[in-house]
Amino acid sequence: MSRTGFSSEKVRFCRGLDGVRIAYAVHGIGPALILGKNWISHLQYDWDDPMLGHLLDALGRIATVVRYDERGYGLSDWELEDFSLEARLGDLAAVAAAAGFDRYALMAMGQSGQVAISHAAQHPERVTRLILNGTFAGVTDEYRERFEQYFATLVQIVRFGWTLPDSRFRRVFSESMVPGASESQKRWIDELQPLVTTSDVAIRAAKARQDTNVIDLLGDVGVPTLVLHARGNRMAPFEQGRIMAAHIPDAHLVALESENMAPLASEPAWQTWLEEVTRFLEPDRSSLTTRSAQSEPIEQLTEREIELVHLVADGLTNAEIAEQLILSARTVERHLSNVYRKLGVSGKAARAAAVAHILRS
Repeated sequence: MSRTGFSSEKVRFCRGLDGVRIAYAVHGIGPALILGKNWISHLQYDWDDPMLGHLLDALGRIATVVRYDERGYGLSDWELEDFSLEARLGDLAAVAAAAGFDRYALMAMGQSGQVAISHAAQHPERVTRLILNGTFAGVTDEYRERFEQYFATLVQIVRFGWTLPDSRFRRVFSESMVPGASESQKRWIDELQPLVTTSDVAIRAAKARQDTNVIDLLGDVGVPTLVLHARGNRMAPFEQGRIMAAHIPDAHLVALESENMAPLASEPAWQTWLEEVTRFLEPDRSSLTTRSAQSEPIEQLTEREIELVHLVADGLTNAEIAEQLILSARTVERHLSNVYRKLGVSGKAARAAAVAHILRS
């Protein structure tokens, strides 16, 4: 399995409230968007993922995207016991702080919806917008028996077939998530599964999600919300999307004509998805542009300062910029401080705001 994508992307680490190391990465330009991914998650392979690669590329053109591997998965720590909602909420807060954003939009895919809904309900001062894609708030009584049967089957499949060379036992997951994918795409997902975590973690994390229900919090979500849900979603039936949209006060439901958890790049529903998300995030983008427009003109920046900001946009750290330009780290910091002052941006989001200002000018 190869890795493509943004060559300048750097994977960084922060620690949750209990010390668990969480891996995260940042790419793109624009207002901050924190992305909670599906349970099959590994930062190293995201760009080749048929469910995710095209989505990441598109989002990076309209937002500064922060994505992370949940605890127990990918490049984050695997050896742990706590997969509770509280622990996962702590991880999300740690990632936001480490990435340097006080305000951000949230997007949840697949099994990350419960965390995003809870965080948005608890922190309206931080979350600007909420996007719920093919996810769920909890298992309702109507689906309890069906879900418990599904979970029991899942446990047996994972225990027996998670690491077998023959991937047929893992095909049940790719068929459930992206039934419309090609054979090669499904095979790619089959091969990814044993790379993202152990069978034990997969079972324990799934059980924790099964036992979590945040439906009662939906009415407390006080931010604009976009619910995107495929009519043929097999992992989370369409009714789950309807429930979330019906109970969140400022929510808009978009029914996607697809069977896949998120639209593949080859299907018409992908264009619908992209147009809806772009339109929904536009107020955040306009707000950032307005704030930048009120700053001092870009002409006041020196050529060196502009050069530094472009290197920041390429994903380089201050130390890497200093090495490339043969400067001291302190000199780089001083140049960037001057940039922030001239553009009228400050705080933890100043770095992203400066990049957005420069690249749009």
